[in-house]
Amino acid sequence: MAADTGQGLWDFASRLYGAPGVGEACLLLQDESGVDVPVLLFSAWLTTNSVALSPAGIARIDGLVANWRNEVVKPLRAVRRRLKYGPHPAPTKETQTLRTDVKGVELSSERIELGVLEVEGQALIAADGSAVDADGNLRNVVKFFRGAEPDERTATALAVIENALAAL
Repeated sequence: MAADTGQGLWDFASRLYGAPGVGEACLLLQDESGVDVPVLLFSAWLTTNSVALSPAGIARIDGLVANWRNEVVKPLRAVRRRLKYGPHPAPTKETQTLRTDVKGVELSSERIELGVLEVEGQALIAADGSAVDADGNLRNVVKFFRGAEPDERTATALAVIENALAAL
């Protein structure tokens, strides 16, 4: 894995998420395994910087953002998703505009989460003096949120992300 060239976490996450199939894979992991996508993208960023995340490290990192995710990001996501089909008067042209606005706020909330993670990641990168094999980061994050080893669908989604990461 090539070392990251100092690219910020937001830019890195946007590039990786935008790679073919990665967005869909991330959403599958989020919806079916409870994975926090910003933490997953953060772990990929650390992989490019040869910083491994242990299960204890993932738990510590998650502790930094769990309240934000649960109290801000997830409620915004729930409102956005609900507006797609209801409640009355949704869906209408006006409620679609509101849904788009909520989606922007949801993305901004995830960007704030990534900012918190980036500060922590920079400290981890600076503290880590040797290159290590960090290729297990993504799998470890999925196992943390899922509470179990990946099943076939999860493993396939992980492979899409890992392949895109290797191609960045």
